[in-house]
Amino acid sequence: MTNAATHKGSCHCGAVAYEVEVGMDGLIECNCSHCYRKGFVLAFAPRSAFRLLKGEEATTSYFFNQHKIEHRFCKTCGVQPFGYGVAPDGSEVAAINIRTLTDIEPWGWTASRVDGRSF
Repeated sequence: MTNAATHKGSCHCGAVAYEVEVGMDGLIECNCSHCYRKGFVLAFAPRSAFRLLKGEEATTSYFFNQHKIEHRFCKTCGVQPFGYGVAPDGSEVAAINIRTLTDIEPWGWTASRVDGRSF
């Protein structure tokens, strides 16, 4: 992971807060039915680099398709700041919705587009 730094993030209402060590390189925008509708831009970090600071009880999970990703969202405001999954190599990862990071400049990043509809 190049250019990794510790970033802070949260849902809209602040009930869920986290920090994660992640880089802003390798970001993706996916056109699958879930990511596209929600406007996600995703970064991936090792699960060990993600720390939920508050709000475990304020989140709930959503699974769809192959049920491989646990999409976590705030029960109050509905924002999905992160999810848990497994990388192709079998390692546990956190998928970070970088639009929920509170310490980066909006649109100060570049993402690659991924054709998730075809998977």
